[in-house]
Amino acid sequence: MKRKPNLILFGIDSLRSDHMSLHGYHRLTTPHIDRYAKRGTVFERQFSPHIPTTPGYASMFTGMDCFGTDVVALRHEGGLRKDLPTLAEILGAQGYATTCVGFSANPSGRGFKKYLDFTGWGSWAEGRSPKAENLNAVAIPELKRLAAAKDPFFLFMRHMDPHSPYLPPGPFERMFYDGNEFDPKNKSLAAALSFKPFCDYFASWFPPGCTDAAYINAQYDGAVAYMDACIANIFATIAALGIEEETLVVITSDHGETLDEHECWYDHHGLYECTLEVPLIFVWPGKVPAGQRVGDYTLQKDTTPTILDLMGIRPKLKFNGRSLAPRMRGQPWRAESEFYITEATWMRKHGWRTPEWKLIQALEPDVHYKPEIELYNLIADPLENHNVAQQEPEVVKFLQARMLAHIARREKETGRTNPMYTNLHWHGHPHGPFTSSDQAYNEMHIGSPDAARKLQARELRRQRGQKKL
Repeated sequence: MKRKPNLILFGIDSLRSDHMSLHGYHRLTTPHIDRYAKRGTVFERQFSPHIPTTPGYASMFTGMDCFGTDVVALRHEGGLRKDLPTLAEILGAQGYATTCVGFSANPSGRGFKKYLDFTGWGSWAEGRSPKAENLNAVAIPELKRLAAAKDPFFLFMRHMDPHSPYLPPGPFERMFYDGNEFDPKNKSLAAALSFKPFCDYFASWFPPGCTDAAYINAQYDGAVAYMDACIANIFATIAALGIEEETLVVITSDHGETLDEHECWYDHHGLYECTLEVPLIFVWPGKVPAGQRVGDYTLQKDTTPTILDLMGIRPKLKFNGRSLAPRMRGQPWRAESEFYITEATWMRKHGWRTPEWKLIQALEPDVHYKPEIELYNLIADPLENHNVAQQEPEVVKFLQARMLAHIARREKETGRTNPMYTNLHWHGHPHGPFTSSDQAYNEMHIGSPDAARKLQARELRRQRGQKKL
């Protein structure tokens, strides 16, 4: 009997598609993925509408939107709905060996038969962070074990290199930067370093005395390029094992990343394009069209239905997402035109996105003191730098009506209240919603102030000692 196809899924945390050379970025950040993607189909406008990690993966692994998963927050209380099967559970019931690398503690990673972890973090005190090499050290032996066994397998790998802290090993640290990151005249990091909720975290991994935002941005790009080089090792292993023709490979991300944009520094919150747009690549020789690029809007909830359709597995489930396989095959297709967006990371907001407009509406005061309503013309202002809500009140009303109609429809279909309205402890504090931006600013915090002070003091002592020599 012919063996069922395998599935290898790369879930690259915090990888924004517009910083990939695959999507036209001016820096050559993903040459190995670029080359590999030519063997399959690239979806150029894939969105993760429910951010950050926990709701993003919940949607990816279940084929449902946030109304279906009931998950909208990073700090989700409880696990996924027990009646909602994940991709790992669906494949496990089909006799698949399922292994998850680097995602054991998240409720959205439920259902794998085996979990493996690796060191995927880092700090300035610990030195450069070889996250992808750490992953390879765990994942490649497991891939070889799975390929040698009799059962088909599903291997999921969560790469962490584009997730802060960005500490790529050399030579990737300087690959895209040739300036002086300690120039005292450069003030481009001043606002980030004075932002109370984040400043101690930044001090734990920014080079002490760093002043240049361009350097930190280059570290993100360097981390992506370093990871791409390490992923090439996995591609080579797949080829060496001779399993390419029986394995579907999918490359995607849970969400993008903000760098020095929108005052949401070096994190993945804010419902802006840089955080919502992610890669989506399918490669399977002979089964997925090669060299194809699709410009239609697609959503995270489409990932699992597409995977199962391509693999010929048709569970008796009603997904909210839909398979993209017909679009790959050139069959009749109705493209997405507008969709609901949510986030509950450092802010609790939702909104509505169309090809021309994006509405962002705060559900409570936020840590960045942003206005309750933001409106961006994505055609005239693709970088979303000019909030035109006051100039376009009719557009705001129109988009709000579209958004509320969608919410009402999905609440009726699921029989549940919009989780954006009910998840009031998304910030991890015992009280309910913030009543002011001052409260949010003073209560929300990442990083250890004491550890940051000690690190900075130790580095200053080291620098003074060098000056005396």
